[in-house]
Amino acid sequence: MPNTDFPLPKFHFSVAWGGSKIAFTEVSGLNKEMDIIEHRVGSSPEFFKKKMPGLGKNGNITLKRGVFEGDNEFYDWYNTVALNTVERRNITISLLDENHEPKVVWKVKDCFIVSLKCTDMKADANEAAIDTVEIANHGFTLEYL
Repeated sequence: MPNTDFPLPKFHFSVAWGGSKIAFTEVSGLNKEMDIIEHRVGSSPEFFKKKMPGLGKNGNITLKRGVFEGDNEFYDWYNTVALNTVERRNITISLLDENHEPKVVWKVKDCFIVSLKCTDMKADANEAAIDTVEIANHGFTLEYL
C-alpha cells in the first residue's frame, strides 16, 4: 500500500543511461509542452479566438555527474553525434524509496547528447568537479510502481 502521508524525497534517484553505474548529482528538464493553435471563424458571434491543442514538444534533459579519472563516456557519446553516427540511447530515471526500490520511473526514448559542458576549475574552490550534458529526446513515459 503506498504511503500517502509524505511525498517522496527528490534526492534519492538513479539513472540508467547505457554507460557505467556512476551516480548522477542532478537530473532536470523532464518537461512536456503543447503548442496552442488559435482559430476564429469570421462569422462567429463570439469575439475571441478558440484554442485547440497543437503539436507537442519535449524539453531537453540535463544530467550532471562527478568527474572521475579515466572516465570519457560523456565525451565518447557526444562524439557519436559529432561524427554523424548519432548513437541514440533509451534512458531510465527512477525516483527511489528508502529501500532503494523504484517508485516512480521515467522511461525516455531515443536520446542523444546535444551539449557537453566540462567542469569549471577554480583554485580556491572546495567542491567536486561536475560535468553536464544536455540530451535531446523523443518523449518519455511515466510509471508509478
